[in-house]
This record gives sequence, structure tokens and C-alpha cells, in this order.
Amino acid sequence: MALTEDIQPESNNEALQTVGYRQEFRRDLKRFASFAVGFSFISISTGLFTTYGSVLKWGGPLGIWTWPIVVIGQLLVSLVFASLASRMPIAGYSYQWASRLANPALGWLLGWVSFTFLAVVVVSVDYAIAQTVLPSLFNYTETALNAWLATALIIALQALLIIFSTYWATRINNAAVGTEVIGVVGLTVLLLIIGAIRGMLHPDHLFSTGIVSPDGYFSLGTLTSVGPFIFSFLLGSYTIVGFEAAANLAEETENPHKIVPFAMWSAVLLSGIVGMAFLVALNLASGDLTTLSASSTPVADIVRGTLGSIVGDILLVVVIFSIFACGLVAFISATRLVWAMSRDERFPGYRLFRRVDKRTATPVAATILCGVLMEVILGLFGLQTNVLTNLFSASTLLPAIIYLATVILFICTKHRLPAARNFSLGAFEWPVTILALVWLLFELSIFRDASFATSWAYSLGMFVIGLIYFVFMLIKRPQVLKAPPNEIVP
Repeated sequence: MALTEDIQPESNNEALQTVGYRQEFRRDLKRFASFAVGFSFISISTGLFTTYGSVLKWGGPLGIWTWPIVVIGQLLVSLVFASLASRMPIAGYSYQWASRLANPALGWLLGWVSFTFLAVVVVSVDYAIAQTVLPSLFNYTETALNAWLATALIIALQALLIIFSTYWATRINNAAVGTEVIGVVGLTVLLLIIGAIRGMLHPDHLFSTGIVSPDGYFSLGTLTSVGPFIFSFLLGSYTIVGFEAAANLAEETENPHKIVPFAMWSAVLLSGIVGMAFLVALNLASGDLTTLSASSTPVADIVRGTLGSIVGDILLVVVIFSIFACGLVAFISATRLVWAMSRDERFPGYRLFRRVDKRTATPVAATILCGVLMEVILGLFGLQTNVLTNLFSASTLLPAIIYLATVILFICTKHRLPAARNFSLGAFEWPVTILALVWLLFELSIFRDASFATSWAYSLGMFVIGLIYFVFMLIKRPQVLKAPPNEIVP
């Protein structure tokens, strides 16, 4: 990996005009804010509070050792995305890249899948607050009804923040980087120190399979199932996603050719290091594995059991803020994708959803649409059993599909790519790309397990809805899908 010569580009507005667009957002995001977008979307606290309990059931404490492999794999993917973002820093990321490098029809399909992912991931993140943190913090029993109600209120609050102020949404997101690091690093250090002082650490848990049978533990599985260790890869696969949100806000970022690529790969790397340390601390302080595996709030139980209720609750409040910010930045990314596709007249109701409010500088209608859809998705998943597991499984499957399609796109169209700007992989470009492809094929193979039926059903259902509109465009407005995205002046 290497930085190219720091070319002095044309102004941000002129750079956007070269691809046929006018500047409609204020470029308020600088280096730290762009990094914060990717880091907050990844959100170690969100991922681990959501999935650690599931991993205890699927692969036991030993399952955490899939984490470093996932981090390396996703780091490779983020470097490929960084190479694309340095060349084409446009809102809509994979949708724009595929439309311009391959063809607009493929770009539209990839954009719709991205929209499908962003809609469900916000619900999964916000549901994690309602199920895995709030019951322990406020000492009440979590039920399907109160979890649904709390999640619905969180989604509504995030929508209001996005509608009325990108500035304050960004401020919350920037602050969340601090709370994420302080919260996770603080929890890690305190769990180790207090746990050691109180004699509550269990080194043998680092490599224990817990309630999971060791027989066939490392099996690759069959055509419709995977072994316990392979299943545990979802721990990192759910968490280390969303770094591309920095690319989706490229039109609101200063010098995006340089800042956005750095934001993506550095967010993955820092999240991977801090997350691994936290997982080791959780395993060491895990206590009774049978009781913990049956709990809906295992991480919160470990925190309060080791640190006591007062210190534990303070840190849980910090964690809630970080998870809320994760959902917020994912929500923002969804609204920008809807806006970007509507700007190109390629989203249902595009005349309404491409509008940017002059007073708030936010796409109000697109935000309301996303919020309503998220509430519908919450209602659909809320009627099922294993709500959180189904939500985070769908939120892991869809980005894997998007990442694989984007990496294949990069390989197939490399000869047509614009020149790199401020970031280049140099001689490492092909090795990084091929290894990223291998990793993504392996990751997607995990979803052959029959337990992911609900995740596939949601993904396919949303894809069919999109396909109906796609066919409508082919019949009624074929010209829209014949040329690369470009601003159509009404």
C-alpha cells in the first residue's frame, strides 16, 4: 500500500462537475469526521454486544479466534474499496462505480441491494440496544413487545436528527468515536484488572468450546450446514462492515480522493485491534458459561458481574451512545444512497426523494422514506423468533454480496479505471484483490447453512420488489438505464 504524490486537485465542486453533477451538499466532513463515519458504522461495541451471545451458543468462547481472520479479510476488501474511492469519490459508492465501469443496469441492481442492506442493518443495530443493553441497565425483563417499542422509538429519534441537522448528527458521530474507544478500551482494561484482583478470570475459557460439543468442531460441514467454528465467523463478519459509509458521504467530504480511502482502511484496522482485545477480556471474565450462553444480555452480564452495578452501568451508558451513533451513521448512509439514485431518476418516486432541503441541507423526503421502511422491517422481523439473530444474519449476508460484486467489478474493469488520486496499492494491487476475492467467497459459503433461511427470504423478497421496478424502467423508461448516471436537469 502506498500513497501517491499528493496531487493538488481541482476544487471539490469542479471534481464533481467532471462526472456531470452539481454540488448540493456542504462539504463539512474533514479527515477525522470521515474516519468517524466508517469507524462508527463498524462499531465494535454494537457488533460484540449483538453477536457474542450467539457465538457462545454456536461455537463457544473458542469462536472468538475467527475474529483476526475476518479482520484481515475485510481489511483487504476495504483496500479495494479505497482504490475505487480514490478514483471516483461519489455518493452512492458501488452503485456509481458499477454504473460507470460496467453498465447502468448492473449498477442499479447493486445499488438496490445496498439499499436493502442499509435498511435492515439500522434495524439490527437499534434492536441490539433494546435487547442486549437496556434490559440489564434498567433491570427489566426483555420481551418482544418492549424490544419492538424501544427500537421503533430509537429509529424515529435518529430520523429526526438526520432531518433537522447533518451538523448535529455529525457531532454525535464524532463524539461516538471517543465513546467507542473509551468504552471498549475502558471495559477491556477494567475487566482484566478488576477481574484479576477479584480472582474472577478464567484463562481456560480462552480456548473452551463451552456448551458446544468438541466433536466435529472444525468441520467444514455439508451442503446445507457448517461446523461450529465456521459458524463463528459471523462474529466478525457482522461487525467489520460499513467502512464504505465514508465513500457514500464523499460529496460531503473535503479532498475526498485522499481522505475517504484512508478513512475506510484505517477504520477497519483500528476496529480489528481494539475488538480482539475486548473479546479476550470477555472470555477471561466470562464466569459460568452455561448461564451466560442462556442469557439475552451476556456482555452486559459480564460487565456488571465483574465491575459492579455502578461502574458497569456507567460504561453501559457509554456503550448505548456508541451503538446509537452506529445506527445513526448507517441511517445517514441509507438516505444518501436513496438521494443519489433519485438524483439519477433511478429510484421509485425520484422527483420527491432527490430534493435537498435548502434550510437544513438534508434530503428530508429520503430520510422519511428510509425511516418508514425501517419500521416496516422491524415489524416483519419482530413477529419471528430469534429476532436479533435473524436481523444480524441478514445484515451480514447482504454486505458480503455487495463486497463480492464490487471486487469482481474491480477485477473486470481495472483497465478502464480512472487514474488513482492520492492513494494507490501499487505492486500489491493484484495480490490484495485476489485475496479479497477468496475471502469473500469463503464468507458467503457460510450462508449455505439452513439456519439462514430467514436472511435469504428477506434478501430475496427485497430483491424481487426492486426487480419489479427494474422491469418497469426497462419497459417504460429504457433510456434511464442506457447511459451512466448523470444529473438530469428538470
